[in-house]
Amino acid sequence: MSCGNPITPQPDNEPVTRTVFCVKFQREMPGLDEPPFDGELGQRIFNNVSREAWKMWAEHCKMILNEYRLNPANKADQEILVKQMEEYFFGQNAALPPGFVPQKTKQ
Repeated sequence: MSCGNPITPQPDNEPVTRTVFCVKFQREMPGLDEPPFDGELGQRIFNNVSREAWKMWAEHCKMILNEYRLNPANKADQEILVKQMEEYFFGQNAALPPGFVPQKTKQ
């Protein structure tokens, strides 16, 4: 398990075909093109998490890996990441505050 595959932005002239009601932003937004990984959690994320929220998770995941010195190849560390991911997207305080605007990331 890793922090997720990088999202390849769609060209401006290509229409977004799939939207989801994002659990983080609490509104309809462009969704992922495919589940980020196999299994129930991967499908749940595909159905309920926007591209923007997934990008935010990737940044948050990097912080978790560094702070806790986790090795994504280690099974026990993978379990920690999965628990953190579930809490990030589906935990009690998963939704962002109303009016939240994500910080622009460097491309």
